[in-house]
Amino acid sequence: MLFRTRPAAAGLTFALALMAAPAAAQQPLTIQRVFGGEFRLQGVPEAHWMKDGQRFSYIRGADLVAEDARTGNSTVLVQGARLTVPGRAEPVEIEGYEWSDDERKLLIYSESQPVWRQNTKGRYYVYDVAAGRLSPVSTAPGWQQFAKFSPDASKVGFVRDNDLWVVDLATGRETRLTRDGSETIINGTFDWVYEEELGVQDGWRWSPDGARVAFWRIDQSPVRTFTWLNDTDSAYSRPIELRYPKAGAANPKARIGVVAAAGGETRWMDTGADTLYLARMEWAESPNELVIQRMNRHQNGLDVLMANAATGAVRTLFTDTDPAWVDVDDDLTFVGGGRQLLWTSEKDGFNHLYLHNRDGSQARQLTRGQWDVTEVVAVDAEDGWVYFTSTEAGPEERQLYRVRLDGSRKEQLTTEPGTHSIVTFTTEGDGYFLDAYSRAAIPPVYSLRRAAGGAQVRTLVDNAEVKAKLASVGAVAPEFFTVKTADGTELNGWMIKPPSFDPNKKYPVLMYVYGGPGSQTVTDAWGGSRYLWHQMLAQRGYIVVSVDNRGTGGRGSAFKKATYQNLGAREAGDQIEAARYMATLPYVDASRLGIWGWSYGGYMTSFTMMQPGSPFKAGIAVAPVADWRLYDSIYTERFMRTPQENPQGYDRSSPVKLAANLKGSLLLIHGTGDDNVHFQNSMQLADALQNANKQFDFMLYPNRNHGIAGGRTQHLYTLMTDWITENL
Repeated sequence: MLFRTRPAAAGLTFALALMAAPAAAQQPLTIQRVFGGEFRLQGVPEAHWMKDGQRFSYIRGADLVAEDARTGNSTVLVQGARLTVPGRAEPVEIEGYEWSDDERKLLIYSESQPVWRQNTKGRYYVYDVAAGRLSPVSTAPGWQQFAKFSPDASKVGFVRDNDLWVVDLATGRETRLTRDGSETIINGTFDWVYEEELGVQDGWRWSPDGARVAFWRIDQSPVRTFTWLNDTDSAYSRPIELRYPKAGAANPKARIGVVAAAGGETRWMDTGADTLYLARMEWAESPNELVIQRMNRHQNGLDVLMANAATGAVRTLFTDTDPAWVDVDDDLTFVGGGRQLLWTSEKDGFNHLYLHNRDGSQARQLTRGQWDVTEVVAVDAEDGWVYFTSTEAGPEERQLYRVRLDGSRKEQLTTEPGTHSIVTFTTEGDGYFLDAYSRAAIPPVYSLRRAAGGAQVRTLVDNAEVKAKLASVGAVAPEFFTVKTADGTELNGWMIKPPSFDPNKKYPVLMYVYGGPGSQTVTDAWGGSRYLWHQMLAQRGYIVVSVDNRGTGGRGSAFKKATYQNLGAREAGDQIEAARYMATLPYVDASRLGIWGWSYGGYMTSFTMMQPGSPFKAGIAVAPVADWRLYDSIYTERFMRTPQENPQGYDRSSPVKLAANLKGSLLLIHGTGDDNVHFQNSMQLADALQNANKQFDFMLYPNRNHGIAGGRTQHLYTLMTDWITENL
């Protein structure tokens, strides 16, 4: 998945505090102010609802506390200072945790280390609440991953060195369930491309009775290794290697197996060819059956399978198909004691909720309309409700709704215009959810609300200080607008004007683009530090604009999939039409149109500037894809099929192939340690531009990844600010 900055959750009302302060009180934004921590937001720690449904636990400092949902009164459950083990001088820090079902034990995650993008390996400890005793899950050497209590909390399972293990907490005896884990064979977790593009990390599950374990086995031996160099840490370059399947190349092979928790032979599920994608797997509310989601390589057919855990026999419940592709999500949920399952599909043109019987037959469609369900938040099977967010109020908004499992009584639970992101939800007890609400110019406000009706109970965090700072710098709220293309398609956009905007003056325009399949930049949601940087540019006399082209999300399947097998062309055309619309406005200097973007947005910037008649004077492409043959198989083939099947589509969509068409000034920026969009992309684009005798600017960031993190943010944005000032 290509990197993009997601709008941060949050903010309660479009407050008067956001109105510009008197000129004398305004303090203009600077790079140091934007990225130096002055506008750092307060959030809420990860909350776990207790089984009484009235309290939630979270980490506060070094302690674990429980807070009453209604009153806000809190109690310390575990003192961090007491989390000590023999042979360790310092107390164990709680980075993550899981309660046992009876809440008598706590599984604590600490000392985490990165694997791919996130810290998914570390050390696990079990804390006995009554005894106040902490014990390591294992004393054997090696990191542990994805540890989980068995249903009765008598055992803990985990992954170590790509093998599955189970430890008996009473005896400390460890049982090894798989024995072939290696650099190429991965049991219980995933390789790079499965994690990045199918969104999976934890690759194993306890059976409901705790007697067995189901797990993925990934064989990445067919996948070629991509190599880049670390040139900064020693006198000799150090190669860094990653198994990375490029478009059209060999993929990892996946299998799903079931093994007894006491050890023994693995029973493999008969899921068909091991070249298919096994995108999801869970126990089917039964100790004897698994539900598996299987996709073909084209990703235009998704089979929902029921597998017999004892025999490995598999039957197809139903298949979701699409002429373009089918998206994978986590919305499948069993209800009615496992007799039915909830599912989302775009088969009527928009993403909606469906209920299927256990035999696969469709019971009913729960939601309808020209809008998309964006997330299934919770299912209250006992009272018969499904809670979900959708774009019914408009593609730029996210509101929370609920509907009964019989399809009746759909209710809207949040009403404030903007974006509601549901942080956590419980259907136990009175039923509550934690809502993070924002608008485009309003930072996060977190509030606790009742599940029934959505009434607010209390505000947890309001970020009032950041609101006041926004007022003090004269931040101007974005204006939302639409652009109609030549073929009559309406595109959504926002525009930030300078604080002292004068309609009789002419202003340069900088367009911010991402534009990738299913994405959105035009949302009524807080945009974080990038939004503040855009405000800074507006203060320096630029109009900053963003437009969601065809191919982006929130507007149904036809709009999103209009770019299938031909990435770039329609998106670039829409961005060019939007720029030409801006050029017609009386206060826009049509000779000073710019564009910038990161990742897919970097691709869009370079590709759009190479189109015939492109109106852009200048553009910045950060970490761009230069040719889709260089990107990973799962993402690229979902939208383009393979290079072998669609060579003309790959050629048409490649900035490398179009380098001779470049008009205007271009700045390329890339981290040499980018494991996602490899630095190779910018190297090939630079080579093509030089071959075409095109001048351009180039900045590399040694060993930095796709986000160019690690103390380079201020340098990066200073570079871009100065370059825009000089070239636009």
